[in-house]
Amino acid sequence: MPYLYRAPGPQKHPVPKDARITHSSGQSFEQLRQECAQKGVLFEDPDFPANNSSLFYSERPQIPFVWKRPGEIVKNPEFILGGATRTDICQGELGDCWLLAAIASLTLNEKALARVIPQDQSFGAGYAGIFHFQFWQHSEWLDVVIDDRLPTFKDRLIFLHSADHSEFWSALLEKAYAKLNGSYEALKGGSTIEAMEDFTGGVAETFATKEAPENFYEILEKALKRGSLVGCSIDIRNAAESEARTPFGLIKGHAYSVTGIDQVNFQGQKMELIRVRNPWGQVEWTGSWSDRMAFRDFKAHFDKVEICNLTPDALEEDALHKWEVTVHQGSWVRGSTAGGCRNFLDTFWTNPQIKLSLTEKDEGQEDCTFLVALMQKDRRKLKRFGADMLTIGYAIYQSPGKDEHLNKDFFRYHASQARSKTFINLREVSDRFKLPPGEYILIPSTFEPHQEADFCLRIFSEKKAITQDMDGDVDIDLPEPLKPTPAGQETEEEPQFRALFEQVAGEDMEVTAEELEYVLNAVLSKKKDLQFKKLSLISCKNIISLMDTSGNGKLEFGEFKAFWDKLKTWTNLFLQFDADKSGTMSSYELRTVLKAAGFQLSHHLLQLVVLRYADEGLQLGFDDFLNCLVRLENASRVFQALSTKNEDKEFIHLNINEFINLTMNI
Repeated sequence: MPYLYRAPGPQKHPVPKDARITHSSGQSFEQLRQECAQKGVLFEDPDFPANNSSLFYSERPQIPFVWKRPGEIVKNPEFILGGATRTDICQGELGDCWLLAAIASLTLNEKALARVIPQDQSFGAGYAGIFHFQFWQHSEWLDVVIDDRLPTFKDRLIFLHSADHSEFWSALLEKAYAKLNGSYEALKGGSTIEAMEDFTGGVAETFATKEAPENFYEILEKALKRGSLVGCSIDIRNAAESEARTPFGLIKGHAYSVTGIDQVNFQGQKMELIRVRNPWGQVEWTGSWSDRMAFRDFKAHFDKVEICNLTPDALEEDALHKWEVTVHQGSWVRGSTAGGCRNFLDTFWTNPQIKLSLTEKDEGQEDCTFLVALMQKDRRKLKRFGADMLTIGYAIYQSPGKDEHLNKDFFRYHASQARSKTFINLREVSDRFKLPPGEYILIPSTFEPHQEADFCLRIFSEKKAITQDMDGDVDIDLPEPLKPTPAGQETEEEPQFRALFEQVAGEDMEVTAEELEYVLNAVLSKKKDLQFKKLSLISCKNIISLMDTSGNGKLEFGEFKAFWDKLKTWTNLFLQFDADKSGTMSSYELRTVLKAAGFQLSHHLLQLVVLRYADEGLQLGFDDFLNCLVRLENASRVFQALSTKNEDKEFIHLNINEFINLTMNI
């Protein structure tokens, strides 16, 4: 018999309590079921209604679908009949063979199956037309509740169904997964490993059969024994080959699941066999050994094998390890943190940077083993808005020992120590590495710059590794306010400046917001090396709020002079980072220029600044730049004043990035 994973000893089927409730009502599955039972009604899910919006987003149904509950389709429906097995999975009219192959693999692991399909539900006692399933998403488990209305045509299920028409667990599981991803149509086309990870929270490894190691049979045998989910497929060279049938009965571009592996004695020799299942439940291998295929034939006819390991243990080793895992959630945002790969040096350095400290060697080794898995989030759910999988990857650099975001010059002169095997348009890219103990900087990125997505980065290590987001909340080293020069120490330039002030201020010798607006627009509009629109009256009031130490809402000479000196400093910074001398500055340079001005912002706050002040071409004119700096410095000074006054009082505590974030949204 092929080896099927079974958890040792008798196993209970607990409902995991750590899965997050996702229903819009905020109620759990049990609360919703009890509510329906008390009212004497069957559950109807408003989050995933029984209409066309849950089916398709880009097309209309070709046939008139009728949504029916299992009790309206057959007389005595069963949730699971005789155990959930691979034969319960028959593909319908939806192109989601990748999902079905993963479900077939899931049925081989009872413990993982019980996690995805809680056993506290049936069509018997307590039935209220409600079911729930649990899926792993971006480092947490989610509890997805559905009603049991299913799309039918002539009283037959249209999509995934069981070979026994009275059994409904597989059809309901497909519906829950469709809800998780927004619609049934969102499930068209995919990679088996994607669903395998969502069923287990495991880690993916992919093998090209023609390039697989010599012990590939042992690797697959060990994977199945450890409860790993295994899928395989045949590559296609063009769209015309999709689902084309080979002379041996195999389907190109189609997802299969590996459900068993074994050795038999045949004519005095050991023959290695492998069992592969087609989710269609038909169209089978017609070569030798029929349903079981000789392993040499498997390697010859299939191109790719995907293994979802429940832990990152290497399948080439015998020992099991306890792995440490850290998770980082992040975003690539156009204009601030979507820098693209190293090919784009001018923006690559703006990507998120994670510091990885490898402190302990592997047992009996000189290096440290770790695995990096980078996943782009929610792309399938966003398909209805035109989103595709982005091409993603990562690079790992030796850290120079600084606890700060590395700049462009570092990457100009330093090569990476390791990187993902390739940049590819899959949901997740994962690779295993061995590096000497030390500190490294890991940079996840898209291949092209300016592409936006959220991501989840998981780092598994055999020994404890310390990670740090180099772009988290940091202290802002705010420059001291410029003080006016005493009259006896004035430079040759200052008498001329005093005359200018007297001309602008008038008889009261104080500059109002209206007067400041006039003089700034007059002076800055004459600077040909700056792209300048116009400063508004509100902007000038903000400047006065920043510089007014007397509290009268106007600028006296010393305050006006201090601001003018600051303005010259900011102007020089702007021109320094206007790389192409266009009179504007790229938003990707904003991190560096703000740091030079005394502001080191978190990723989130930097993204907010770019969204507010950069134009569609990701450029900032000088007026936008000036408004940004005044706003940041005003918020910072208010924060410092409040912090000083309220040190011993009970107030809501915010760090400076959180406070500025709050004020930027006002």
